[in-house]
Amino acid sequence: MKPFEWIRPSRAGALLATGTAGTLLLFMAAGSASSATSPGPNAKVAVPQGIGAAVLAGDPVFGKTPPNTPEIVSFILRARNISALAAAVAHGMPAGYLSVGRFAANFGQSAADISALENYLAPFGIHASAYRDGLDVTATGTAGKFDKALSVQQQEFRIPAVKAHDGQPGRPSMIIHGTADQPLLPRAIARFVLAILGLTNYPVASSNAVHEPSLAQGARPAAVQTGSLTPEDFARQYNLDPLQKEGFTGAGQTIGIVTLASIKPSNATFFWKNVLHITTRWDKIKLINVDGGAGPVSNALGSGETTLDVEQSGALAPGAKVIVYQAPNTDPGFLDAFYDAASQNVADTVSTSWGEAETVIDTAVAAGSETPAYEQSFDEAFLEMGAQGQSSFVAQGDAGAYDDSDELGTTNLAVDSPGDSAWTTSAGGTTLAGTIPLSATDSAHIPAQRTWGWDWLWPYYKSFGAPSESAFAFSAAAGGGGGYSKDIPMPLYQQLTAGIHQFSATEYLTPIDYKPLGDVSLPTAWDFTASPSVTTGTGGGRALPDVSTDADPFTGYEEYFTGFAGNPLEDGWGGTSFVAPQLNGAAAVIDQAVGHRVGFWNPSIYRWAAGPHSPFTPLDTASNANTNLYYTGTPGHVFNPGSGLGTPDLASLAHDFAHS
Repeated sequence: MKPFEWIRPSRAGALLATGTAGTLLLFMAAGSASSATSPGPNAKVAVPQGIGAAVLAGDPVFGKTPPNTPEIVSFILRARNISALAAAVAHGMPAGYLSVGRFAANFGQSAADISALENYLAPFGIHASAYRDGLDVTATGTAGKFDKALSVQQQEFRIPAVKAHDGQPGRPSMIIHGTADQPLLPRAIARFVLAILGLTNYPVASSNAVHEPSLAQGARPAAVQTGSLTPEDFARQYNLDPLQKEGFTGAGQTIGIVTLASIKPSNATFFWKNVLHITTRWDKIKLINVDGGAGPVSNALGSGETTLDVEQSGALAPGAKVIVYQAPNTDPGFLDAFYDAASQNVADTVSTSWGEAETVIDTAVAAGSETPAYEQSFDEAFLEMGAQGQSSFVAQGDAGAYDDSDELGTTNLAVDSPGDSAWTTSAGGTTLAGTIPLSATDSAHIPAQRTWGWDWLWPYYKSFGAPSESAFAFSAAAGGGGGYSKDIPMPLYQQLTAGIHQFSATEYLTPIDYKPLGDVSLPTAWDFTASPSVTTGTGGGRALPDVSTDADPFTGYEEYFTGFAGNPLEDGWGGTSFVAPQLNGAAAVIDQAVGHRVGFWNPSIYRWAAGPHSPFTPLDTASNANTNLYYTGTPGHVFNPGSGLGTPDLASLAHDFAHS
């Protein structure tokens, strides 16, 4: 059977094939199992594992992992007919969305191959079960059993502490397990396994929420406080309220939240009822614990992130249900949550506000202990969602153009994963216009909504106790993530957008002090320029983000979370963590208004943004007052690598989806 013969060989189709082939280089080249001299099907060959090995390089080893340590390991399988799948999703699924069963039949691995993997693992005492889509097999056992089955030796490592930053609590040093050994499988099985995830419990992702920095000791606060907006303000600012006033509340829709920290549902219901005074369904929130769940509710583990995701998305679509996929902060946990949401196919629209810098993955690739298979695994999940008509949104990070500066601490230009995938809608950030009171003596004026970057904040360093503007810039290098991926080729819907390769930039922060990190050399500090000029350049990879809305904590939002120290209702929160769930909730309202799932946004929104009646307002001012700390706009261009296509008119977007 050839399931997608309806793709017509037109000029546009030829362009699509070219663009799809470029996007699929990652699938075809880097993820294959290593070759071996023996031709036999039982000869064992290496299969890529998760991101842990290179990240662990250089950390102290404390001995072998106890063999009775319980483990969950996920085997991500190669999608079949991947070119046809990518082409269909890029076209917007013109033949109609697929059921999970139809998806599995066309693109998942065969029942025979899945049985072969399960039967191989069973004699080692490992129990395995496959997701309905035929792309993810989750196995439970112990470290000793997996060591034998996969020919590795797991060890105990100490990883350093992560300092508190931007309102996030940080993390103490930890003892974790992992292995630098390449896992092996029989060749006949390895040929259809894309990646093995879970041989380390390294915490892979971080929240993309940010809080206003604290004032200097003794500084008097401003009489008017900032950062106290509600979802109602979002609906008004981005023109969702006309749909809400027509009675579209997301009724009949289901919102999915993929998260790596647990939630206490009563926090969200209290916020909706007692703070926002809105009525929601009594059965609105459903919790699904993926791979055993995310542990106890804890601010230190990121539960404030999950809480804001549910509060924001659920308030914008009060008639919708919310499913929270709570997973452990590990390689398999994060991926399995997406595959769970896809394989259930219950959530009409899905978001996550967790991610990690591409640099973390790239250093592993450079060290030879990782391939791009980890990012490909996300691609397959997002492609499945797109094929089934599920919209997806991923936060693009909060360190501006320097996404790794708050993770490994390198100061190179970088974007965030998995929001770098070409098959999801990446959410960026802005700062709203107006006068922003900072302290009793300082206030800032933002003349027009701009790309979020705290370059506007740095001149007020004295109010925040910094010794100089440069010192404050280094410690408060926050802004909406964006730029050009080094790992993901530019997809066709962007290739067809005029000027997207060209960018303008203002280099406040110049990377310096290069040091070896594994097998690569990366900058670890910055030089500072207070008033940089605008320069130009070109980028070639997947351009990010796609859409932006308010994410600056100073023009940001309030959150209710009993895990906060002191008052559980706290102002001054922001970050692209708010943008992704807000778009998620808005998508549920749009789906109801249109009367069906609208699916993966990107192929449509790029086409409309370039048309005569764009539903977006591009932030195209080329100045050092419209940057994400590096990228700024180019006049007349519909795309800015700091803020993507710009800010949406959601009612107009619904109209376009209804008439497309």
